[in-house]
Amino acid sequence: MKEENLKILQAFREENLPDLDTVTLGALELFATTPAPLFDFSQFKRPLVVGSGNAQVTGRILFEGQDAVFADESTYKLKLENVRDIDGAVLISASGSKHAVGIAEELQKHSLATWLLTNNAHAPAKAFVKEEKTLVFLKNREPYTYNTSTYMGMILSRTKESAPQLHSFLVDTIAPLIPDRFSQYNAFFLLVPEEFDAISEMFVTKFDELFGPLVQKRVFTFEQAKHAKTVVPSDRELFVSFGKENQLFGRKEQRLHIPLPENAGYGAMMAAGYYVIGRIQNQLPPYFKEHIASYVEETSKLFNSSIPVIVE
Repeated sequence: MKEENLKILQAFREENLPDLDTVTLGALELFATTPAPLFDFSQFKRPLVVGSGNAQVTGRILFEGQDAVFADESTYKLKLENVRDIDGAVLISASGSKHAVGIAEELQKHSLATWLLTNNAHAPAKAFVKEEKTLVFLKNREPYTYNTSTYMGMILSRTKESAPQLHSFLVDTIAPLIPDRFSQYNAFFLLVPEEFDAISEMFVTKFDELFGPLVQKRVFTFEQAKHAKTVVPSDRELFVSFGKENQLFGRKEQRLHIPLPENAGYGAMMAAGYYVIGRIQNQLPPYFKEHIASYVEETSKLFNSSIPVIVE
């Protein structure tokens, strides 16, 4: 496997930020040679799993099918006070900073055995977590908010899917299916298989970050989409189905089908979704690139810390 995308991520500057498809391929190139650390939280019967934004979604994916209590920065105190039998905690934060610091401190006050999953070896939240309970995952150099290699490494560690095989599938199978007409649409309706419901919020967040209010997005499972989601039609909405053909929603000329590998897990679903969203980004105006510098300047004030455009 060539590591051409990985090389781009190691050298880009603020004036030539990569799109999400490049970052997705670069993440798979990283994990093809450097597998993520393995973890086993079977010692917990009912852990509190906490994260902000897509970290919280990652937590739901990592603990899917297990008896766990899920929370974010707004709800974790409520869960601690009202949910019985919580016997440990797993805090997920790419940077291990911002809200993660206060959350880790609060978990320590409750004397909960806490694990920290992070991509920052110097995460401030480590001050409240035992060293042997801190797992540091590798990540690539990426634009702020992309957080692709960060959470993909954790997910692949859980699903044990092959990064080289996923990379080949994106390049050899999905790439040739991408049309050159994305700019004709101002709305995208993503359909995901029912078994990947948790990924929906992650895709919505990525649309929010890259396009804000300028591009409409909707993400549902096939079954969810049957419930009054298409009452009002638009000729400028593209229906993108993953994993199985869409025979129900939108006119035929408004449909795009993206296959998934056989026995696909959440790693394949995340990679395929992020890659397609990145290809949409290729063909639309550079909304993110035009505004990210001013955004991080304002966000740095909110968190009283220096947040860079490029996360090293």
